[in-house]
Amino acid sequence: MLEERTARQLEPDAAAGKRRLPSWREMNWDTSPEAEAILFKLWRETPAWRKLEMMEGLNRTARQLALMGLRRRFPDASPEELRRRLASITLGDELAERVYGPLPGKGASF
Repeated sequence: MLEERTARQLEPDAAAGKRRLPSWREMNWDTSPEAEAILFKLWRETPAWRKLEMMEGLNRTARQLALMGLRRRFPDASPEELRRRLASITLGDELAERVYGPLPGKGASF
């Protein structure tokens, strides 16, 4: 059943000719309306500073996970090379190269 939903979410949008993002309901199909109401109430009541603090933590964790993955893929890379590779992931190759210069040994696969 879950695979069916996921496949439907990735089907091209006929009108736009591109894939669409899943809706909240499609992503949270197993959440009851009562639980959803509580979640939304708590989120509305959360101060902006706390939401920013939570997002900062999520971003920090995502960065750490990406660096861990890069360390596994490139075990001999220096910390500078790993940061440059992370820039390619977060900024895209073109902008990362313009800002930080080319990757060492350009042409290495990601």
